[in-house]
Order: sequence, then C-alpha cells, then structure tokens
Amino acid sequence: MTYRFGIFAFDDRAAILTRSERRVALEPQPARALALLLSRAGAVVTREELRAHLWGGDTHVDFDRGLAYCVGQLRAALGDSSDNPRFIQTLPRRGFSFIAPVAIEDGRSSFDVRRSSFGGTENGERRTENDRRSLSAALLLATALVFLTVAGAGWWATSRTAAPDRPIVAVAVFDNETGDASRERAVSTIADVIVERLTALGPSRIGVNGNSTVLRNPRADRDPRTVARETHAAFLVAGHLQTKDGRLSLLMHIIRLDDGTHVWVQRISRSPDDALESLDEDVAAQIEKAVRRIVLKDGLQVS
Repeated sequence: MTYRFGIFAFDDRAAILTRSERRVALEPQPARALALLLSRAGAVVTREELRAHLWGGDTHVDFDRGLAYCVGQLRAALGDSSDNPRFIQTLPRRGFSFIAPVAIEDGRSSFDVRRSSFGGTENGERRTENDRRSLSAALLLATALVFLTVAGAGWWATSRTAAPDRPIVAVAVFDNETGDASRERAVSTIADVIVERLTALGPSRIGVNGNSTVLRNPRADRDPRTVARETHAAFLVAGHLQTKDGRLSLLMHIIRLDDGTHVWVQRISRSPDDALESLDEDVAAQIEKAVRRIVLKDGLQVS
C-alpha cells in the first residue's frame, strides 16, 4: 500500500520513498523501519519491535548503533530533526512514534470492494441467471446515479461559495531576482520545504496549496485576487532572493489575499558564498512560526 504524509509518499511494497513525486534515496533497512513506523502511525513502536523487524532474533549486531543509523538515515531523507520532530519522535527508553498525519491508499482493497459491490462471486466472474433481477438492479443503479449526480452538483455549487472550515494557505514558488541562474534550483525548492512543514501541522487545522499554476507565476504577474480565486486560500506565502549591499537577501512575506495587505515580512541576509540549501529549514521554521501566530492564532512557539 501507499502511505502519504505531507509532500512525501511511501510505497511499502516497492520500498520507494518520493518527495513531490521525485524519488528519495533510501537504503533497504531504513525503508523497512519506515514501513513499520507508518503502519503503526500515532502509536509507539518499541526498540525491541524494531530490532525484531529489522534483524530478527538470530542476527547478532550492535543493535543500538544499527538502530541509530537507521533512524538517522530516515530523518535525513525526510528532512526531519530529533530536536524538533515533524515525523519521527523519539520516546526515551521506549521507542519511536510516527507523529505526522498519514493517509493510506490500498489499490488492491479498493479494487476488491468495487468488484464485490456489483454482486460478483469470489472470482468476480459468475453472472446472474435471473434477467428480471438484473434489469431491476440496473434500473435501481441508474436511479441512484441520477440522484448522486444531482446531489453532487448541488454540493459542488454550494462548496464553491461556502467559506472553508479551516484556513487555507497558498505557497508560491520563491523568485530568484539576483540575475544568477545557478541559484534558480535552490530558490525554487524552498517552497517545497515550506509546504512540507505547514502540511505537518495537520490537515484538520490548515489547508496548504502549493500546486496551482498561478503560484508559479513571477510575483509581478501574481494578482492576489486571482490567487485567492484559484487556490481558495486566505493567505499567500511568497518570497524573493535579491542582492543587497553585496550580500544575498531573502525577503519573505505573508499576504492576506482579501485585501492584498502584507501581514508579515521578514528578511534573511547571507554571504554570497553561503549555500542556499542551508536556508531551507531556517526559512520554513520562521514561516511556520508566523503562520501559527497570524493564521492559526494558537500562540505556540516554534524553535
């Protein structure tokens, strides 16, 4: 089955981890550890359970060192931190817990449900011998489909105008305004890290939209009303990298879309020789803190 969390997806059958549809390198043992943690998301997986799952009872290894390596590799692949975990939480002397919201997709199960819903036998190939009942069932199904279509159209029309029961934040791709094309890739990935960080706050608390086409427009062509209409968001996170006084200057904004006002602005300055990749987590942490305070109004402090 496939587990989805934040911008990540993990196929436990193929042991493949992806981030925004791009494959993330992961060794076999950390992949097996991730599969177990995801299957028990929200619960405690003890150190002994992980040991048995990864090495079995007949293998003699330096368990503590091996487990530390596996968890360290997982955190590196997920961009996670033991000090401020978003995915894997360490429970001292007990074990570990996967703490982010997880959605499960099991293609095989959904296929079996669809087959059985049409009244098939165990192999799905037996046909009914009673034409009258088949016709009645078809008419009943057609009536139900008409009802669902009408009801769905009414729901769609209502949902287009109804206010969402949770705030939605749109995250635009950051702009590289330095004129240096070599910085383009590093700047464009910042939005992915922000989406991942905000999504980890929980889908019941906040909606995060980072995929709409309008969010890839340069800021000069990004109209707040268009962003609000196409993303259904109340706030927009955006930023741009510039050169200022011989230094790199990354300016971050949170914009309220109903009136286009800036409700939060922060600048990070770095030497031109610094690797931009090191900014990702710092930027995401500052924006998460601001979103908690301004959008969610929960007053929590984030390190």
